[in-house]
Amino acid sequence: VQLQASGGGLVQAGGSLRLSCVNPGRTFGSYTMGWFRQAPGKEREFVALITRNGNTDYADSVKGRVTISRDNAKNTIYLQMNFVNADDTANYYCARSRRTLPTRNQGLYDLWGQGTLVTVSS
Repeated sequence: VQLQASGGGLVQAGGSLRLSCVNPGRTFGSYTMGWFRQAPGKEREFVALITRNGNTDYADSVKGRVTISRDNAKNTIYLQMNFVNADDTANYYCARSRRTLPTRNQGLYDLWGQGTLVTVSS
């Protein structure tokens, strides 16, 4: 069963939106969860992660504008995006890592969502 990402859409530059990712039927409280994104014509890149203990890590490009959080009771993680700009336009993917140590390496994430598209208009 894949992760299910949602919350994408069209947003004006400077606006906000919140992405959600649910892992139906499974608990992911023991895992590091991450968000990645892929802009048109570019490779997929790391955005943010949150460990099972709630520690977080952010890409420099989003630091200060984005907050990752998790609700283990709901098997859901969130990505709150504020002050979005054109560079945030991308397909956003959530993923799960079984690694004990948090990692930005997407190759170490074994379960992925289908992606949710965020488009920022000027």
